[in-house]
Amino acid sequence: MSAAAAPTWDPAQYLRHAGHRARPFTDLLARVPDLPGERPRIADLGCGPGNVTALLARRWPTAHITGHDNSAEMLDKAHVEHEGPTEGGGRLDFAHADVRTWTPDEPYDLIVSNATLQWVPGHVERFADWIGGLRPGGTFAFQVPGNFDAPSHRLMRELAHGYGLADSLRHTDAVLAPQDYLARLTDLGCTADVWETTYIHLLAGEDPVLDWVKGTGLRPVLTALADTPERREAFLRDYRAALRTAYPPGAHGTPFPFRRIFAVARREA
Repeated sequence: MSAAAAPTWDPAQYLRHAGHRARPFTDLLARVPDLPGERPRIADLGCGPGNVTALLARRWPTAHITGHDNSAEMLDKAHVEHEGPTEGGGRLDFAHADVRTWTPDEPYDLIVSNATLQWVPGHVERFADWIGGLRPGGTFAFQVPGNFDAPSHRLMRELAHGYGLADSLRHTDAVLAPQDYLARLTDLGCTADVWETTYIHLLAGEDPVLDWVKGTGLRPVLTALADTPERREAFLRDYRAALRTAYPPGAHGTPFPFRRIFAVARREA
């Protein structure tokens, strides 16, 4: 993504659906094998406000964990809410870094990324550097959204095109197919486990799908329209109407199908 299209982030908006957003990360961690180090070194690429990075400390309480992000707003929240010693004698800290260029500067037991790599064009070209930075027996694990053909994103792109903003959004080639990730990771000498899951999130409140995407996929549009409030409100009005048709509420909330792609790759010991 070009610098001009880089979105600004709102931690409070992102965390409005924190429970639903954290579930894929917990499902990913459940498939990560034991790590080689007694006091593991862990990197979280694209840590956001740190709420899921903190889950790493629960799984590996003795670990030194560093969350990396390029959003000052997200890092400010992470520093305040989560940074410091952990109960098991480990440490959780956060640092500014661009995932497009970050390279391990020490051996890592685990490099993990949660719903971030879709923002990084050509991210598979970074896999060799990251896997090369693992200790023997270490793991690289990530999950990315696989819902770019869903109505939420298709309608967003169609409207953005009419506003001259199509280039600011991620498109259907933002992530690879699961079998392509498997091929890339095994070609790098890893034992890989790749799968996909479609969650059916039951969202509460008025216009909950719009509220969801305001925290993630819609950020580039909201950023681009920040200086033209009337255009911003017109876009949101049209998008809200389209989402209401695409995702009608049910008796107990609004069902929101969300496909995600997972990969766990272990470097041979």
